[in-house]
Formats: sequence, structure tokens, C-alpha cells
Amino acid sequence: MLPRYRPAALVARRLLRDNQRISELGRAGNVSAARRVFDAMPQRDVISWNALLTALWRGGRGHLPAARRLFDAMPDRNVISWNSIIAGCLAHGDLAAASAYFARAPTRNVATWNAMLAGLVRLGRVEDADRLFGEMPSRNVVSYTTMVDGLARCGEVERARDVFDSMPERNLVSWAAMISGYVENGMFTEARELFEAMPEKNVVACTAMITGYCKEGDVESAKRLFDGIRVKDVISWNAMITGYVHNGYGEEAMRLHVVMHKEGVKPDHATIIAVLTASSALALLRQGKSTHAIAIKTLLESSTSFSNALMTMYSRCGSLGESELVFVNLKSQDIVSWNTIIAAYAQHGKYQKVIALFHEMEMHGLTPDDITFLSVLSACGHVGMVDVSLKLFDLMSSKYAISPRAEHYACIVDILCRAGQLEKACNYIKDMPLEAEKNVWGALLAACQTHGYVQLGELAAKMLVKSDSESSGPYVMLSNIYAAAGMWGQVNQIRGQMKERGVKKQPGYSWTEIANEVHMFVGGDASHPEMRKIVSELRKINFHMKMVTSETQIMADLV
Repeated sequence: MLPRYRPAALVARRLLRDNQRISELGRAGNVSAARRVFDAMPQRDVISWNALLTALWRGGRGHLPAARRLFDAMPDRNVISWNSIIAGCLAHGDLAAASAYFARAPTRNVATWNAMLAGLVRLGRVEDADRLFGEMPSRNVVSYTTMVDGLARCGEVERARDVFDSMPERNLVSWAAMISGYVENGMFTEARELFEAMPEKNVVACTAMITGYCKEGDVESAKRLFDGIRVKDVISWNAMITGYVHNGYGEEAMRLHVVMHKEGVKPDHATIIAVLTASSALALLRQGKSTHAIAIKTLLESSTSFSNALMTMYSRCGSLGESELVFVNLKSQDIVSWNTIIAAYAQHGKYQKVIALFHEMEMHGLTPDDITFLSVLSACGHVGMVDVSLKLFDLMSSKYAISPRAEHYACIVDILCRAGQLEKACNYIKDMPLEAEKNVWGALLAACQTHGYVQLGELAAKMLVKSDSESSGPYVMLSNIYAAAGMWGQVNQIRGQMKERGVKKQPGYSWTEIANEVHMFVGGDASHPEMRKIVSELRKINFHMKMVTSETQIMADLV
């Protein structure tokens, strides 16, 4: 026999079900469906109104006015209603409206204060947040953790640590916030000490440490820590993949991405960008296109940051037309987008197109920055436009108020060296307001080798060895300069120095992608399994080249 429900019990049951449904639809981002459920309800309570209110502002900034209208129309409000509208306004950057609601709230609990505190921190108003924190009648672990995170984010690490140390109680999020703060501010030693003192490690703290180890270049320690995480989230996977990419381990990044896919972890926006960056570094066009397809399926391709990474990938893989297509189809082109497409054309030596885009960018109301000029100068260098380069270099500070960085000086020095103007290049190095870096001296040394400048070559090599004593490049190039000048005693001296300091010549290497597999070749290494076939093909190519050369010479003699 079916149980009988009184009418009041049936109404309460349906009310509970509809309220839960509105909340579920709101979390899924289906605002219109949540509204339909709300409108169809025969009876509503304050929970119903609060559920729709939260669903509206979570649905995006476009729904915030509707959320505010709904709040004004509410027959009854409780403290959760006020907390929700305050959080909604802050989530969409409307600090004035949030402050007004906060001032009007008839009652406030610690969650009300925390909502306002978190909003101020998110908007970068840390000093205002600090004042509000001091005014709070009572605080909980969330209040303290919010301040630790906010202060660390704006570089106030010591103040963040003072708040952390003053906490009556800490949870795992508090520890992770302080560790992340140390990592993001380059204080890895302090981060490691705090991590070791942490009573219980969680995935957030481990992920922060993985990022820290990768920033320090210690990828092995990062991988050991990553492997020790029992339940990994997408953020920890992203941290390890990105760490591999930034340390030049593109192949490991790609392999880890495959493992991530096999374990059923759904990639997010950051994963896609990291994989695209790895594809760019290894010039893996097929993998890059595959990642592009995944992004389209998962609706991530509309992101400007993703499109910028996509342009870089296509450009480095030689598909400049695809880069331009992505740029043209961008709904919103920011300064990074313009810099990316300009850099793409600069890398391919398209000087005229770079200059045209530079002027077009200004016509769209965007001001070039230091990165823009780096790409434009690079393009000038490809075609030997010395005078134009020097004029642009001067315009950086005189017209655009941009202070040239070491990279800009390196570019100018390289352009002058390519043109054989080594004395002028040396003058630019002397006039640099900051200490010249390796790439500046490297450009000068390479030019000295080309043009046979012994004295300048000695100076450049000396400065390079000073900054990186283990690299074989400066020794080899200076040895070549001495050899070209017939200075064999100095050649033997350089070789003796290399042997004495344990410096070994680094072999050259290259790679190519065939059938979705990367094949790497190292100078002097004949271990590739297809080496016989490769040598055979190279001999055939060499033979055909000789034949063509001979035929060309015969035709020239006949004419």
C-alpha cells in the first residue's frame, strides 16, 4: 500500500526538489533553465529566491543587472541573500555596488565580512582589505587565509607571514596559501622549509612546490613530488606539464599529456596552452593541430590567450598562413595578440608585413610596448635595415617612453655586427645603462669570427667565459678566429684551457617529425635504427645535387 502524504508535506517536498534543481542548473551555468523552474514554482521561499539570485550572477556579468533586480523584488531577505548579492557584485568588479549593499545590510555575519574581504583582495585593493580585516568584529580561518593570500600576491610576503603566524588555527588551505606566496615571490628556500613543517601535505601545497622546483630548474625533484601525489587534479598535471615546457623538456611534456589523457583527466584552458607551447618548441605541427581540434570540441578556442598560443605554434611550425587566419578571426585582439602575429612574421623575415602591422596596430588605438619593438627590430635585422633599426631604437625612448632592455641592445648589436659595423656595435655595448648579457657578447663574438677581428673577439670571448665558464661556444669561436689569423700558438692555448677547465665541445643536434614520431640526430652519433637508409638517401641527394650543378655549368659554358 502506497504511503499517504498530507498536502502540506507534498508542497514541502516539491519546494525542496525545485530549490535543489535551481541550484544544480545554476552551478551548470544554465541560467535560463533555472529561471524557468523558478517561474513555474507554485510556492517559493527565501531559499528559492537565494538559489536563483546566485545562479544569475554566476551566469556572467551580463546577468548581474537581472540579479540586482531580483534582489530588489525579494519579498523577504536573510543574511545569505545579502552575502550573495555582495559576492556577485564583487565577482564582476562592481566594488561601488558591493560596498553599498554591505553598508545597507541589516545584519552581518563573518561570511558577509569574508565576502567583502575576498572581493577587495581579488580586485587588488589589499590595503582596503587590510583595513576591513582590522575592523572585523570576529574572524575565522577563512578571513586569515584570505589576507595571507592577498598580501603575498602583492609582494608583501613578510606581512603575509606575520598574519599566518598570528592565526589561532590553520587549515590546509592556509598552509598552501603561504607556501604559494613564497613560490610566486621567488623565495623557494622559505617555501621548502614551510612545506617540510606542514603537518599534512595536500595537493594544493604539493602543486605550489612543483611549480617552485620547476622555477628553480630542478625538474627531477618536481617529478618525484608529482608522482607522490595520490589524487592529482588538473592543476597539478598542468603544473608539471608547464614545468617541463619552461625547462626545455618538450617531449616529456607531451608524454605526460598523453598519460593525463589515459587517466581520464579532462584538460582545461591551461593544459591546452601548455601543450601548444610544447608543440611550438618541438615544431610538432600535427600535435598542434590535434590540440587545436580538442580546444574546438571543448569550447576553449574562443579564448584570446589560447588563440595567441595557437598563433605561436603555427608560426614556429612554418604555417604562417594559419597564424594569420587565427589572428583575423579573433573577436578581441589585445596587445599580446598583435605582438604574437608581428613576432610570427618577424621570425619568417617578412619585414614589410611587420612594419605594416606595426602601423596598423597604432591605427587600432594600441600603443606598441617593449615586446613589439623587439619583434620589429628582429625583422629589421633579417633584411639588414641598419638605419631603420637605429631610428626605431631611438624612437622607443623619445616617442614611446620605453626604456630599452638588454634584449633590445642585443638586437641592435646583432644588426650592426651583421652589417660589419663592429666598432659601432662595441660603442652601443659601452653605452648600455645595464651590464651586457651573454647574447650581446655572443653576437659580437660571432661577428668577430666572420670578419676576423682578433682583439674584439678576445674581449667578447673573455666576457662570455666570465658569465658562463662551462659553455664550449666562446672557446671554439675564439679558437676559430685565431686559426683564421694563423695564430696557431693561441689555438693550442685555447684547447689547453678547455682541457684544464673540463670544458667539452657540445655536439650539435636536430630533430624532425615523421608519422607523429620525433626523430633526434646528434652530431657524431650513428645509433639511429634507420641510419643505413638515411646515409643511402643522403648519398643519392648528394649525387643528384652534383649532377644538377654539372648540368648548370655545362649550360653556362654553352651560352
